Amino acid sequence: MVEETTTLDLRVELLKESVVNAPVVWKEGYPYFVHPLSDGVPRQSAELLAAARDLISENVDWDCIDIILGIEAMGIPLAAALCLSSGKPLVVGRKRAYGLPGEVAIDQSTGYSKGQIFLNDIAPGTRVLIVDDVVSTGGTLHPILKAIDSNGAIVQDCWIVFEKGDGMDKIRADGDWTLNSLVKIQMQGDKVVIIE
Repeated sequence: MVEETTTLDLRVELLKESVVNAPVVWKEGYPYFVHPLSDGVPRQSAELLAAARDLISENVDWDCIDIILGIEAMGIPLAAALCLSSGKPLVVGRKRAYGLPGEVAIDQSTGYSKGQIFLNDIAPGTRVLIVDDVVSTGGTLHPILKAIDSNGAIVQDCWIVFEKGDGMDKIRADGDWTLNSLVKIQMQGDKVVIIE
């Protein structure tokens, strides 16, 4: 049991160290950290992706999950890794419409952009695990959670790699969804600071 705790701590420490050392760029006055798990650059190592995958996988009750929803763009690699390790099917919240029957269009607004996310193939009653890379303002995740509820599916669990700022807290205050993150951070100018 001690070995598992040490392994868990090392994986969390790997994620924390990687984000603290991430370069920060400014987009329209918004500090944006550039990280392999959130941007695909610098290059994403198998060790870093496996750490995030395993930390999430070990905390999900897979018997209660019917489908994994990965949010485009950088929720996709993590969702694919979880699909392969769990055997659960995967759908992707896409930034383009396909016009398929039952498609749900969701308006999103992040700290630096606005657009739409389109959900397909999530039937009423489906128990969904949502995975994504970062939540900052909550402008993408919050409308997705509401849309899944409105569609009659069930947000069974939700895991975010990096919880940045107070966006998740705002979402938590507006619903009773199970929302989790691996590392909580905040920006102090051009520095990433670990909260938890």
